[in-house]
Amino acid sequence: MAPPSVPLVVSAEFRRTAAPAPVALPAVAVPRASFQDAGPGVLIQSSSDLDAYLRAGRESASGAVVNADAAMRTAVIYGSVRLITGAMGNTPLQLKRRVDARTREDASDDPLAKVLCRPRKGRLTPASFRRMLTAHLILRGNGYALIVRSLGRVIDLIPMHPDRVKVEQLDDLSLVYTYTRKNGQQIVLPQDDVFHLLGLTLDGYRGVTPITYAREAIGMALTTERHGAKVFANGTAIGLHLSYPNKLGQEAQDLLRASLEAYRGSENAGKTLITEEGATLSPLGMTSEDAQYIETRQFTRTELEMFIGVPGFMLGDTDKGSNWGTGLEQQRSGFVAYTLEDYYTAWEETITRDLLPDESPLFVRFNRNAVVRGDLKTRWEAYVKALQWGVYSPNKVLELEDENPREGGDIYYDPPNTAGVGHNGGPPLDKEDGNEPAQTA
Repeated sequence: MAPPSVPLVVSAEFRRTAAPAPVALPAVAVPRASFQDAGPGVLIQSSSDLDAYLRAGRESASGAVVNADAAMRTAVIYGSVRLITGAMGNTPLQLKRRVDARTREDASDDPLAKVLCRPRKGRLTPASFRRMLTAHLILRGNGYALIVRSLGRVIDLIPMHPDRVKVEQLDDLSLVYTYTRKNGQQIVLPQDDVFHLLGLTLDGYRGVTPITYAREAIGMALTTERHGAKVFANGTAIGLHLSYPNKLGQEAQDLLRASLEAYRGSENAGKTLITEEGATLSPLGMTSEDAQYIETRQFTRTELEMFIGVPGFMLGDTDKGSNWGTGLEQQRSGFVAYTLEDYYTAWEETITRDLLPDESPLFVRFNRNAVVRGDLKTRWEAYVKALQWGVYSPNKVLELEDENPREGGDIYYDPPNTAGVGHNGGPPLDKEDGNEPAQTA
């Protein structure tokens, strides 16, 4: 038996195989949490142990503890998450059905469309659901939801916080998920019952998060902001330098120090300072420490923008040029192509894998056109070209603009460079070369 100074851990196997007679335990105060099955875990015996566990693997070199919640307190991370999740929530998600190799039709009549595309009472709206799981994906590398089925059909998706979900890969390469409820009860879920949104992964079943690899940059941002806040809270913001022709006595120094207390804090910036003893005032420029502080903040912003994948101009960082393109429209298109497309594809493929049966004619897709539609003038110029080249019919344009169709609007015009050369009832081609229309009298 373990000595009284060591907490005793009694395994479930021991409890099952022990004799009916009661087991005498040492008369020591043993935390109830220490009575657990043998296995991976950390035994917490004091507040210092808890603090060490919470900091382990989360404390950056700057001394700041970095996790998902702390990262959201930085302006760049919060702004990036807001932009990406907002785009994922606002982009229309459409359920389609393959009729044949070339034809697709709307499948909003399928019950799955009610879960994915329509708001329901007592549940998150589809946009809020996508925002939530996308935020989990960005900040924690994984997004989970419990799949509820009835008669083989998906009738609900219940989001699960990734901090409460543990995923393991079995020897047969299948996955098993363990979800911990708020009351501490653990539920083991098979792979077929979990909607698992997975981002960048290094082992094939667990996603990695930029927060882990950007820990030092986020820690620097948190420390820099904390430093700036302390400077504004405790600094004297008079922006002047005082010089005296003679040496000040102790009483004069004490009076000067007491008077300067009235200028502490940012709310007192710009007040007029009254001097004595022949003091002269001269304005102070930006010190090298101030300049380094500003440069540090700008460099940290650029680093975090790179980790998350959001152009700086979308976060108010317009001081320098951008590698996303020369104009704002190009940078915006780059954001859609190189950042949002990753999340669009992840959602579409995960829905197909986890919610649709094999060989199903159904599929989902985000309407990317809704994101890159641009302003009204640019959009209508694109419609005119689509009409001229026979890509869209007038009724298709009205549909894209959420307007009712018109009679006779389901026609497709011939492209201008082919009109009159034998296509769709035009004059016949010249029989000799087949390139020019036949000449008529």
